[in-house]
Amino acid sequence: MDNRGQPLEWGMAGKGEPGGRIAENRRARHDYFIEERLEAGVSLQGWEVKSLRAGRLQLAEAYVLLKDGEAWLFGAHVSPLVAASTQTRADPTRSRKLLLHRRQIDSLVGAVERKGRTIVPLAMYWKAGRAKLEIGLARGKKEHDKRADTRERDWQRERARVMKSRR
Repeated sequence: MDNRGQPLEWGMAGKGEPGGRIAENRRARHDYFIEERLEAGVSLQGWEVKSLRAGRLQLAEAYVLLKDGEAWLFGAHVSPLVAASTQTRADPTRSRKLLLHRRQIDSLVGAVERKGRTIVPLAMYWKAGRAKLEIGLARGKKEHDKRADTRERDWQRERARVMKSRR
């Protein structure tokens, strides 16, 4: 959801086209209860934009930290293209600044420090020609919560299979 409570809509385009999803962090939904979602811009270099258009991003090990009143994305791996510029040295896992409003950062700081929440990157996608990162304010799941989710998902799948066979 965006900061107005509206669901984020990804376009029908593929990885390399504007409006499409670049990458998704499926592990985050398994490990955390996502309580709130925000959309953040990302400060990128030119070679990174080209790599994102080619869909060369991994968010599985990425996390967001708040330092000195700014939000930073750590651990996201953007693989450089073979034809990338030789004038700049490409660092695939460099920290990238997230572009958020001061109010949003202040509310995140309050939730992280007072309530013990975590900020996780959920997905990156194109919106109006710019790369946007969906971040989530999350609470960690315990092992029994993960097992309950798996049990529920298996039950839904089994129920759908049985209902389909009855028709």
